Amino acid sequence: MDKFDTIVLGLGAMGAATAYQLAKRGTSVLGIDRFAPPHDRGSSHGESRITRLAIGEGTHYTPLAMRSHEIWREVEKETGSDLLTVTGGLMISSARKTSKLHVENFFGNTVAAAERYGIAHQMLDSADIRQRFPQFNIRDGETGYYEYDAGFLRPEACVAAQIALARKHGAEIHPGETVLGFDASDRGVTLRTDKGTYAAERLVISAGAWLPELLGGEYAKIFKIYRQLLFWFAVKGPIAPFEKGTFPIFIWELQGPDQAIYGFPAIDGARGGVKVATQQYRATTTPETVNRNISDEEIAAMYENSVAPYLPALDRECLKAVSCLYTVTPDAGFVIDAHPKSERVLIVSPCSGHGFKHSAAIGEAIAQRIIDGQSRLDLSAFTFARL
Repeated sequence: MDKFDTIVLGLGAMGAATAYQLAKRGTSVLGIDRFAPPHDRGSSHGESRITRLAIGEGTHYTPLAMRSHEIWREVEKETGSDLLTVTGGLMISSARKTSKLHVENFFGNTVAAAERYGIAHQMLDSADIRQRFPQFNIRDGETGYYEYDAGFLRPEACVAAQIALARKHGAEIHPGETVLGFDASDRGVTLRTDKGTYAAERLVISAGAWLPELLGGEYAKIFKIYRQLLFWFAVKGPIAPFEKGTFPIFIWELQGPDQAIYGFPAIDGARGGVKVATQQYRATTTPETVNRNISDEEIAAMYENSVAPYLPALDRECLKAVSCLYTVTPDAGFVIDAHPKSERVLIVSPCSGHGFKHSAAIGEAIAQRIIDGQSRLDLSAFTFARL
């Protein structure tokens, strides 16, 4: 039986970062994924992910985002990859908003985090937004928070770069291998897959939407899986007003609909389109039963209800649409903690739809916890016991 210091199960955003940070520190690491990451079966795909420093889900997330930005730049230098693009970010809300995000008071929390951590930003009224960003169909009374250092990450490139660095530092990576189960005792952890059995001092489970299946029983009930849809719409006129450098990433708490929208610049030219998405938390699914196809009816509904009234320069032609999976806890917070029945098993589930931007720092924090006994960043808000 092959033995390692740590096995990392799931090599998406969190798993890739954790495997890299552990291998970088000289420990023996095995990383396992049932597919070949980066892949489009879980949560770490879709060409772009928003990154922002002032975190509306709570000020305790901001140190993770700030450290992640530093690590992304380090990884870019080491690999030559293009991972983080700063475009500026615009958050829009109003007293009349009807749409909801992960938490209550997202906009107010964002401003509070910016003020607490000295994050460069500017407050905009509706006239300011219209003048600076006429692409948005702003209503009177809507307010904007503009963050200068917000932007987007390329998730597939981030995952690939960190897996490559993990391998460079000696990690063993097993794609296309399905885990059947694990056992933990005071002496260590044994992991069984469809291709072998492995032993380790520690097991890190960062399996995203497959986490409930692996945990089973009462623990599985804590995590719910939701299908999300991402759309890329063509632009009616010139692409220039929507290119990075002119158009920001945005999150908009709308008046009327029950869900906010978010989006990106046209990062891949005119035929790449402008990516716009929303979130749904009504119908749960599983990674085995999810419908990964997007219907013409779903595309039409997205355009009519969530695009045309707010971004009138976007065309109804949908250039591409894909689905992804959110793994969501009851309070939309992360779980980064030991398994309730074993200190040797760490559950790393920073999901709920806002985890990718924090993943680089979380990987580092997990490596510090395993090797040094404690992480430098505070992870106390992410305990399993609170749920």
